[in-house]
Amino acid sequence: MPDPKQRVTIEPQKWEQPSGAAMSCEESILVLRENLVEIQDVCQEALEDAVLMDVSEAQFRKVLHALVDELANPYKKG
Repeated sequence: MPDPKQRVTIEPQKWEQPSGAAMSCEESILVLRENLVEIQDVCQEALEDAVLMDVSEAQFRKVLHALVDELANPYKKG
């Protein structure tokens, strides 16, 4: 399990609710942080594998961006 105090460099200074208000639940913030650390680790390993297999780094990064863009929000209202 990732260290809950470890932060990734892209983590925002404050997490916002849909209304724009700052999140205050420390447990939720820790879960978000742990998830980001895990995602960063998996993506880093995948990038390293791709480069070692002689895949274009630029192309692989585009695929990762597209993957994020394709994520679906199952809780979206309306």
